[in-house]
Amino acid sequence: MQFKLIMAFVKPRISDKVVDAMKEAGATGATIIPARGTGIHEAKSFFGLSLEDQTEIIIFLVEEHVVEKFMKVIAKAGKFDKPGTGIAFVLPVEHIAGLESQMKKFKDQARDEYF
Repeated sequence: MQFKLIMAFVKPRISDKVVDAMKEAGATGATIIPARGTGIHEAKSFFGLSLEDQTEIIIFLVEEHVVEKFMKVIAKAGKFDKPGTGIAFVLPVEHIAGLESQMKKFKDQARDEYF
């Protein structure tokens, strides 16, 4: 089996919607990491202190054959068609340890996709 890592960077108010939509679409879980970032616009300031936008990074480890479907789910749930809502991308995964307990679920998903 080939796996990919989907990373979605979204505003905290959107995270639950994205995770719920992904679980409904068949994702087995997610890791959410709080972060902060800046974009192309200058950061706002309050009494001279910079206020950076809060962001959450949602990480999904998925089988390669469901990546396109899941990216569409993330974009729709995150409302990525609107500015400033988020971004998602896919990274290759070379080696994995610790998925033994989930392998049956992955195999069932693969079978359901093809039949």
